[in-house]
Amino acid sequence: MNRDELRAVQQPLKERYREGPESAVVTLRAEGSVEGEGITCSVDTGRALVEAGLHPASGGPGTLACSGDLLLQALVACAGVTLRSVATSLEIAVSGSVRAEGDLDFRGTMAVDKEAPVGFRAIRLAFDLEHDADEERLATLMRLTERYCVVYQTLTNGVPVEIT
Repeated sequence: MNRDELRAVQQPLKERYREGPESAVVTLRAEGSVEGEGITCSVDTGRALVEAGLHPASGGPGTLACSGDLLLQALVACAGVTLRSVATSLEIAVSGSVRAEGDLDFRGTMAVDKEAPVGFRAIRLAFDLEHDADEERLATLMRLTERYCVVYQTLTNGVPVEIT
């Protein structure tokens, strides 16, 4: 997809969102099943069924998806798609890879140490890119990718989460 094709697809949406801001609010959903044997949760991604389970550091077999891995994968996917979208808009040819890694202290989630955090202590997102941009345009690409990446912004800014 080139910039003109992207604009052709997005322009009517942007106009609709400007005219009726409420039309821009979309509720995304995820659902999982905790039926069956074992300590698992089967999540329907819309493309495939992912069976998530305990990480080996918390007693899992190592054959199931770990929810921490899924979180990092969502960050990589969102950052990569956002980067490509912004690069297309800026007409910057870009390829390469995106990776995320995060540090977990399993003492927290395993209730070994009440002072140990439950959740990631730190997450690092890195891009290894081939591109045709000068330093200024590359900086713009990265700044806009950071600005418009939904998962990145959600993780860094936090949102209220309600459990019912």
